[in-house]
Amino acid sequence: MRALVRLTLVIVLLLTGETLHAQRRLSPDATISVITCGPGQEELYSAFGHSALRVYDPQQGIDEAYNYGVFDFDQPYFYLNFARGYLYYQLAVWDYQGFASMYMYHNRFIHEQILNLTPQQKQRVYDFLQWNALPENKYYRYDYFYDNCATRIRDVFVHVFKDSVEFDGSYIDTKHTIRELTDLYLDQQPWGDLGIDICLGLPMDKVADPYEYMFLPDYIESGFDHATIYQNGERVPLVARKVVVYKPREEDPPRGLPHPLFVFSVAALVIAGISIHDLRRRKVSHWVDALLFGAAGLIGVLLLFLWLFTDHAAAARNLNILWALPTHIVAVFMLKQQTKRIRTYFLITAILCAALLLSWNLLPQMLNYSLVPIVIALGIRGGVRWRLLC
Repeated sequence: MRALVRLTLVIVLLLTGETLHAQRRLSPDATISVITCGPGQEELYSAFGHSALRVYDPQQGIDEAYNYGVFDFDQPYFYLNFARGYLYYQLAVWDYQGFASMYMYHNRFIHEQILNLTPQQKQRVYDFLQWNALPENKYYRYDYFYDNCATRIRDVFVHVFKDSVEFDGSYIDTKHTIRELTDLYLDQQPWGDLGIDICLGLPMDKVADPYEYMFLPDYIESGFDHATIYQNGERVPLVARKVVVYKPREEDPPRGLPHPLFVFSVAALVIAGISIHDLRRRKVSHWVDALLFGAAGLIGVLLLFLWLFTDHAAAARNLNILWALPTHIVAVFMLKQQTKRIRTYFLITAILCAALLLSWNLLPQMLNYSLVPIVIALGIRGGVRWRLLC
């Protein structure tokens, strides 16, 4: 009998919760908006901007920002999961004014697109967002380009309205790859750009279709500008009006580290000078090769790990492994040997580097030009070791 009473109470509570949830109705004055925040240079991830949804209802006292870009460092095995590609983001509901103030503080523009929705359509979107924000529903498996905090904004409307909403991508007249789209935002972060170009492989060089452009917040904004929704037997623009919430003030770009092309060019010149000295005295500087080939080998091991042992799909088939050979790690421990095998290894390394430089612009994967001096240095040292081990 006691168990029956307990079960009845649980059912009543569940039903009451569902009723209360369903009774949270938006007033006729409510609006739902897409919020686009401009790029910032504080961190690498902020360079691409951000998107969120705003639900504003002055009658109900609601002013909420639905933010799909939140992750929790306290997740179990966070760093291991991040390395393996199992990073989970979540939908968080924030006070909109606090959300906007954060981006104003960092001098990042805020654009608001107030959507052209009927009261019933607004309620459907709001009901979905409330459901999605529940603890059991708020987490999702993050993907850099196909399921992120920007694409989730679009997908809310695709999920709720199905074919009634249509994103017309015909306004896009470029044929950028995903890598090229990423590069557009990293002019002020060349080291971050280099890291992305090294770690991510051929999937980044796919030509993006207009729908795929929307992994970037700017293209979420323009995508909604060119979207329509079905209402009362006809298609109408999805955006009713746009508001510039915050226009950033003019400021000088932040000063960062020297460009990697400059740093690597200087390093390659130093290595070339050491190589000339080695040839003249007919003696190899082992320490130079230990540093150079050791670093390249470690990078190669990382690329191989990302390619074969993680779920980072964009890291697969990475042609940077042509210069960052994982076998360089083994070669470092054999530098003082003068066998035919090790001599042949460095000859092959020199030939491979020369071939890579000659075919740089012909490869299906766009390699970062800052790496050219590194490949030259590897080729020079490979040639020097082959020559002096004769």
